[in-house]
Amino acid sequence: MQKILCSGILFCLLLCFAGCTTVSAAAVTHPDVDGSREIERGSFVRASQNIDVLYTADTKITDVVEDSVFADYGRLIFPLDSRYYSGDTLGDLKLTWYSNMDWKKTVEIANYFKSHAEAGDVIFYDIYTDEEKAADPEKENTGLFFFKGTPGERFAVCNAGGGFAYVGAMQDSFPHALELSKRGYNAFALIYRPGAQTACEDLARAISFIFEHAEELEVNTACYSLWGGSAGGRMAAYLASYGPAAFGGDALPRPGAVVMQYTGHSAYTENDPPTFVCVGKQDGIASWRTMQNRLHAMSAVGIDTEFHVYEGLGHGFGLGTGTIAEEWLENAVFFWEKQINKSEENAG
Repeated sequence: MQKILCSGILFCLLLCFAGCTTVSAAAVTHPDVDGSREIERGSFVRASQNIDVLYTADTKITDVVEDSVFADYGRLIFPLDSRYYSGDTLGDLKLTWYSNMDWKKTVEIANYFKSHAEAGDVIFYDIYTDEEKAADPEKENTGLFFFKGTPGERFAVCNAGGGFAYVGAMQDSFPHALELSKRGYNAFALIYRPGAQTACEDLARAISFIFEHAEELEVNTACYSLWGGSAGGRMAAYLASYGPAAFGGDALPRPGAVVMQYTGHSAYTENDPPTFVCVGKQDGIASWRTMQNRLHAMSAVGIDTEFHVYEGLGHGFGLGTGTIAEEWLENAVFFWEKQINKSEENAG
C-alpha cells in the first residue's frame, strides 16, 4: 500500500487547503452491484415549447438551486454547506478562500446549465449506483457536470478546491470546463465528497465512469487531462502519480497531462505525467516556491513541465479574467495539446 503522508490537523487543512492531510493510495475495491455500472444521470427535462427567461445577476441562488429543470442535482451547483459562500444572488456570490470572482461568468455558467437542460441535453451524471448511494448516503452528493465539446474529442476532468471541506465549482471548475468545451474539448466538473481520501476516490470513480461510458459520452479517452485548483490540484496530482486503481478505480492509464493551480502539493513520482502549474506570487495559502521546487525536481528526472507565477495575485483567482493571469488557460491548453501531439507521434 502506498501512502501519501502530510503532517497537521484538520483545522490546518481547512486554512491551508488540505496542505496537511493523509491520503492512502490503496487498491480499494468498490462494489458493482451487478458487475457493471449502468449509465445513470441526474434527471433532465426535455425542452419546453417556451424556454423560460434566463438568469441574471439579480437571480437568487435559491431560485437556481430549486429550478425544476435541474431536478435533484440543482443543489450541487453551489456549495452544499452555506457556511462557505456568501451572497443571495448570482451577482453577489462569493466563495470562501477565493478571489477575483467574476459575476458575469457565474451568470453565464448558470444559463449554460439552464439552456442545455431545457433543450434536453444531459448535463449531469451520477457516478455511483443507487445501491452504493443507499449504502453510503454521502455519495448522493457527488457527480459529474458535463460540458460537451466536439463529439469524439478528448476529455478533461476539472476539480475545484475548497480545502476538502466544500467544492468551489463556480469559481474553480465550472469556468474551466466551460472554456475547454468552447475549444472543442469534452470537459467534466467533478462534485466530490469532503475529505482528501474520499475526494480522490470520487475522482478515480469519475475517470472510471468516463472510460466505461466513453462511447455513449462520445469522448476520446487517449491522453486525457486532469485539471485542479488548490485542493483540486492535489487530487489531480495524486491520481496522476498513482493512477485511478490506487484509489479504488479501474486499472486505467494515467492522464496525459496535469494542470494545477495554486496548491502547495510537493510530492511526485518519477512516473508522473507532464505537468503545467500556475500560481499567484502573493498567494498566502499555496507557496509559489513550493510549486516551483516541485516542478524543478520533476524536470530533473525528465518530466515535461511548465511554470507560471503572477505578480500581485493571491489565492483562488480562477480564470484570472481581467488580471495579469488571464492568458493562463490558453497556455495550459497549448501544453496539453503538445502532449497529445507527442502521444500521437509515439503511437504512429
